[in-house]
Amino acid sequence: MKRLISLLAIVITSMSLSACLGTRFIEEGEYVLFKQKVKTTKKVSSDELANFLAQKPNRKILVFPFSPYVFFYETGKKRYDKVALIAKRDTLQQEFDAKIQALPDKKGKEAKKLMRKRNRKLAKLDKQIEEGNIRMRWGEPVSVYDSSLTQKSVEQLNIALFNKGYFNAEVSYTEKLRHKRARIIYNVTEGKAQKVDSLIWNIADSVLAQTLLPTREKSLIKRGQNYNQDRIIEERNRVESYLKNNGYYDFSKQYISFQVDTSLSNQKVRVIMNIANPGKRGYHKVFTLDSVIFVTDANVTAPKGSKRSFRVIDNITYQFFQEQYSKKILGARVFLRPDSVYSLENTFNTQKQIANLDVFRFVNINYDTTGGRFIANIFTSPLPKFQTSNEVGVNVNQGFPGPFYNLSFKNRNILGGLEILELNFRAGIEGVASAASEGQLYQSQELGTNLSLTFPQFLFPLSNTLKLKLGEVNPKTRLQIGYNYTNRPEYIRRTSKASFTYNWQSKRNHQFGFSPGDISYIDSRIQSTVFQEQLNELEANGNNLIQSFRPSFVSSINGYGVFNFGKYGTDQNKSSYLRIFLESGGTFSDFSDTRYFEERNLIHYRFYKVSADFRRYYPINQYNTIAFRVNGGIAQPYGNLFVLPYEKYFFAGGSSSVRAWNPRRLGPGSYQPTLNDRGEFSYRIEQPGEILIESSVEFRRKLIGFIDGALFLDAGNVWSSRKIETKPGADFAVDRFYKEIALGTGFALRFDFSFLILRLDLAFKMYDPAQDEGKRWVIDKMRLDTKSNFGPTLNIGIGYPF
Repeated sequence: MKRLISLLAIVITSMSLSACLGTRFIEEGEYVLFKQKVKTTKKVSSDELANFLAQKPNRKILVFPFSPYVFFYETGKKRYDKVALIAKRDTLQQEFDAKIQALPDKKGKEAKKLMRKRNRKLAKLDKQIEEGNIRMRWGEPVSVYDSSLTQKSVEQLNIALFNKGYFNAEVSYTEKLRHKRARIIYNVTEGKAQKVDSLIWNIADSVLAQTLLPTREKSLIKRGQNYNQDRIIEERNRVESYLKNNGYYDFSKQYISFQVDTSLSNQKVRVIMNIANPGKRGYHKVFTLDSVIFVTDANVTAPKGSKRSFRVIDNITYQFFQEQYSKKILGARVFLRPDSVYSLENTFNTQKQIANLDVFRFVNINYDTTGGRFIANIFTSPLPKFQTSNEVGVNVNQGFPGPFYNLSFKNRNILGGLEILELNFRAGIEGVASAASEGQLYQSQELGTNLSLTFPQFLFPLSNTLKLKLGEVNPKTRLQIGYNYTNRPEYIRRTSKASFTYNWQSKRNHQFGFSPGDISYIDSRIQSTVFQEQLNELEANGNNLIQSFRPSFVSSINGYGVFNFGKYGTDQNKSSYLRIFLESGGTFSDFSDTRYFEERNLIHYRFYKVSADFRRYYPINQYNTIAFRVNGGIAQPYGNLFVLPYEKYFFAGGSSSVRAWNPRRLGPGSYQPTLNDRGEFSYRIEQPGEILIESSVEFRRKLIGFIDGALFLDAGNVWSSRKIETKPGADFAVDRFYKEIALGTGFALRFDFSFLILRLDLAFKMYDPAQDEGKRWVIDKMRLDTKSNFGPTLNIGIGYPF
């Protein structure tokens, strides 16, 4: 612990001594913009107003007065010679052009190879010329204080406040110039906000006015609310969207303008929305579809002397060289019909749901208005019927990274109904902690194959009308069989699976699945004498974990829902993710004769399982993000055999759980493992539980280039749902479970290589529920000895932990 404190002291001291690093690179009389702040009366968020400041200080590392980004940029700048780089680029291009010109075939394979090589090298040099060398790109130039930009910031703050309804706001600033540093404080007095007194519609087209009138209550501008320019923009977009979904094909928000009447008293304004008519026509036209034409093989070269055939089904005209696809299935994904008014939403939904079939390379929809007709043209180009792919990567589950190889084969439209047949083979090796020994790391080998057949509809007797409506939710039925082989030092496990699953999604991209039939046959063979002895010892003391490693049959009915709010994982805005999973195991056996399993010496499990995983992503600015996760569940066995299949248990610890504990080694509850020869707890075997509660919070920050950092705090544990004599404290009890939630903290580095994110998490125990009460806070025992229970735990992962 002393060594750790000393190391931290050295780091902090060196950073503090480098506090004036940026001042080394400025001229005499200049100042570094070190800090600026916006102070308000809390009517408007100061953080929100800070986005309107015209100049930004250099980024720092957390709270330390140190900006390595300036150092990187300025040291890189010393080695940057733009003239030399341009000359190098010209020379390189001339050399490659000469080589290409010397080739006998200037359009042949060798020439194309040289062109690709030339373009790669030129692109690299162009990036250096435009953006600087790698140190300059990692860093940023020193932010030299500019008083004219401060005045511009005042002007921009006034505009921002005016747009939020504070017409009489006052903005001033104070500057402190000392030791070559500038500190600027912007003082904002918002005053009283202007309130909306009324909203008046001034619409020249009476038919359009009648169309829009039913939405008046949905207007985003309401009487009594603060005037807000952003809300006016949103209302403009709302009106345009509504009209485009109700037949007004050529309507544009350019026809919409707003006037704000400020002549009223008592801090009130009148908002007037004007919708002008187009100049030539003099009114806004409602477009009604005359016909819908669906070309299923656009961009396909026509066979010699042939013409496209056509067929009209459900008022859609299909055109094709060769009839390949079920028109009923395609028709259920088309939400455009003759005699219906134009709808932008239906156009997008049609494009989206046809693309979801994974049969067509592209889906384009355009509208033809020539000749006084209004025709919807849908053009699609088919993907290859047969497709193979190879993937080599790194796999991380609850252990250390290991390579995997994945081979897949896909056959599209195999039965003519846009079905997809997929065959996958996977082989991988992963480093896992031994389930029977402490501190041991072994290879876990895994082989698996899956065969699936996916239908783009629900295999269920439904009316054509209902099938058409269900096309909006991307319905799918998947039949799947698979085999998986796992070879760990403790056991070999062979699993044969079969499932029947319905999948669908809502308009908001929430995804759902229901499997009325999911069965597995599991055949395990223990190959570690130590592990076998441990299981026998547990069985002798009333713990039936050994049953999970006997031949067994697992059947279940399960379903899940994934709710994505704000495009979690892909968007840079606030977003959330919630996954709920429900499972009932052994349900089939309630309606069957169990003697079938008994005669074959098969374990048949009965259980239910519920789990929920909630995640929240909150970006503070373009560099900093806070993310947190809450995860929990319960898996309860019932019947004569009070045990779960091993895969159905919950585990805590590892790279995606409480990272201060090794994978699957935390808990259960306050159970104390036996001691090792060091007098510390021996985490020899994995610790399954029927109840899981865990949570994590991370502060993530972009550091340099492709390197990001994070500080994290993890909490959680697993518990048994009943008392186990051999594991005192392992059971879940309402009056003490909160005292048994483990805490771990640490820091991480993430290397974003675009195609994958490599994650290194170093975690330390803070609160260990296995210790005696009164001694569970163990942060004071922290040390750098990796063999100690209180030393750091290194987790290597692929992707973010959540």
